[in-house]
Amino acid sequence: MKRAKAGQAEPERPDRRTNRELREVLDDLVNHVRHVARHVDEMTPEEVTYAQERLEWLADEVWRAAASRD
Repeated sequence: MKRAKAGQAEPERPDRRTNRELREVLDDLVNHVRHVARHVDEMTPEEVTYAQERLEWLADEVWRAAASRD
């Protein structure tokens, strides 16, 4: 691959990530984990339980999206 010369913009490359559903579910998973990590000390036991259930559901969704061939 050629590099752009100094002062020139790099040519745009097409997005190689084709599984949009997987990308979106991974974003949701990462955002959820970040939120829980920041707020776990302030969460009630019920909120922690819900957060764990949501984490498990999101992990299942990631697996489903990654395993699908569509």
